[in-house]
Amino acid sequence: MTTPSRASDNRPNSSAVSEADIRAYLARHPDFFAAHPDLLANLRLPHGAGGNATVSLVERQMEVLREQRREGEARLQELIAIGHGNDALAEKMHRLACRLVRARGIRARLDAMESSLREDFSAPDFVLVLTRATSALAGVEARHLRIISAETSDFRSFESLILSGKPRCGHVRDSQRDFLFPTSGSAIGSVALVPLTIQHAAAVLAIGSPNAHHFNPTMGTEYLARIGDLIATALDGADDL
Repeated sequence: MTTPSRASDNRPNSSAVSEADIRAYLARHPDFFAAHPDLLANLRLPHGAGGNATVSLVERQMEVLREQRREGEARLQELIAIGHGNDALAEKMHRLACRLVRARGIRARLDAMESSLREDFSAPDFVLVLTRATSALAGVEARHLRIISAETSDFRSFESLILSGKPRCGHVRDSQRDFLFPTSGSAIGSVALVPLTIQHAAAVLAIGSPNAHHFNPTMGTEYLARIGDLIATALDGADDL
């Protein structure tokens, strides 16, 4: 008489079973050890770096759960830190907006921009480059303002940035760095470039850092774009003051 096959009971065949079979079977039957508590009590797993000591499966499960909890708490703390950082940036943005709103006249707005970038955003090296002067900017001189011709060859290397309308962070070519920061030279390690939308002019706000990793391509640029919008709006409205 032929012996009935045991494959239909969905249990691993002990004569030809692999680790993959056991893993798959236990995955399909997570309550297996609940039905066989005697096996659960006898299971022992390596514990510790040396692997000499053993612990029960229940103890290992507790250890895994504790580790998952630690990872979850670490992730929560990371998210809280990110939230606090975003709150701090939002507060700085608010102060910049208030400075610009209170400023009367183009010179006062340029001073407000410079003070905010230096004091609130800790940016020691920055420059605002425009390709033409509005009537309000005519004759205005400021340490961090440069008005140039649109045909300036060094400025034309930023055309793709201006066309994209999006800030970029990271390293720039030596020629670009020297054009933006002629007095700082190689002291600039990384740069944030913010194109500004100003009527009848191409403009770029460049912020430099001596830290080569401070501005990097992986960082978010949302707040840089908002800073650019605030400054561009302030300069566009200066003619009406």
